[in-house]
Amino acid sequence: MAGVRGFLVDLTPLRKSRDYLRLWLGGGLSTVGVNFVTVAVSLHVYHLSGSTVAVGLTGLAALIPLVALGLYGGSIVDAYDRRRVLVTAQVGLTLVGAALAALTVADRVSVGLLYGLVAAQSGLHGVLGPARRAVIHRLLPRDLLPSANALSTLSMGASLAIGPLAAGALIDAAGYGWAYSVEAVVMVAGLVTLTTLPPLPPEGESRRAGLGSVLEGLAYLRARPTLGMTFLVDILAMVLAFPHVLFPAIGALAIGGGAATVGILVGGMATGAVLGGLFSGGLGQVRRQGRAIVVAVALWGLFTALFGVIVAVAPGPGPGGAANWALWPATALMAAAGASDTVSAVFRMTILQVGTPDALQGRLQGVFIVVVAGGPHLGSALLGALAGQTGEAAASIIGGLLCTALVIGTALLQRGLLAYDSMRVQ
Repeated sequence: MAGVRGFLVDLTPLRKSRDYLRLWLGGGLSTVGVNFVTVAVSLHVYHLSGSTVAVGLTGLAALIPLVALGLYGGSIVDAYDRRRVLVTAQVGLTLVGAALAALTVADRVSVGLLYGLVAAQSGLHGVLGPARRAVIHRLLPRDLLPSANALSTLSMGASLAIGPLAAGALIDAAGYGWAYSVEAVVMVAGLVTLTTLPPLPPEGESRRAGLGSVLEGLAYLRARPTLGMTFLVDILAMVLAFPHVLFPAIGALAIGGGAATVGILVGGMATGAVLGGLFSGGLGQVRRQGRAIVVAVALWGLFTALFGVIVAVAPGPGPGGAANWALWPATALMAAAGASDTVSAVFRMTILQVGTPDALQGRLQGVFIVVVAGGPHLGSALLGALAGQTGEAAASIIGGLLCTALVIGTALLQRGLLAYDSMRVQ
């Protein structure tokens, strides 16, 4: 049993720091709410418009403010007390939830208002995310950062499953008004948790928020190629080998099962992320964290390519459009990809936290969230276009193999990431 416990997620950060526990709980509740609204608004837009194109524009409405405020918000995080930034952003998210509930109950909601509110939520989350990550290293000793980041990825993976499932269940059971009301209550609970944190002013000299501050953060990143590589390998993974955009066609034409298959495949990746977090106990002992990132991202690409192979040999929908046998190995490969992404994320966050001065944490964490959130959107456009030329199976195979080859190739050309040793970092 002791050996098994050694592989389970390390809860020491939660026991060691009550402040980190509050941050983890508040952040988890907030992320559940954000994922809840993302799914609920997509369903609501389709309910009001009957248009898949209108639903697609929801993602665009969310992406633009997330990118803009992810970068600018990082400079805000570095200029002000981070507790105040966390609480202010969470107040904004709570007000968005309350507005969704009130407008829906009053039957005053429209597609345009939904776009505006989801854009506001996305922008606020672009500030909240960097602020949350920028304080972890202040609440825990360095040796507990990998374990803390594993707990964060576990929370994110769980929220990706809980938020959408809760949204669908509540909308079916009670309608949109009640669903948004419950989400607003969850946001209030997250707000109460974050208000209990101590003051967290930036250490050292702080710079006024603005474009100059953002450019200073980007200059710091350019001057540190090893740190920059942690961003580059994630961009390669998300742009070349993020297969979500292929799932609807695969569910309709290759595997069958339609929307249910899409849900299972998405859930498989989220489940893999959760399992990766649950069995992350040994990650805190890994010294060659850069090498672990390269291996994890290379495996992500290989799992995506193998997923394409399964799709290629799938016999098509069964009787009545039912899913065929290929659904289960395909889901298992998505779960394996999700677990690989967890390992990569844990060490990318750790290297960023350790290698960045406190005065620049917010700006670099802002870049982090832009890469994590924006990469999949670019990847969807690229793989979607490739699938239009080659088919879904070939697009997954080509993207996955290209991801693996480029990650290994760039790591060999810029060996700082492969050589990174957490015990030698000052």
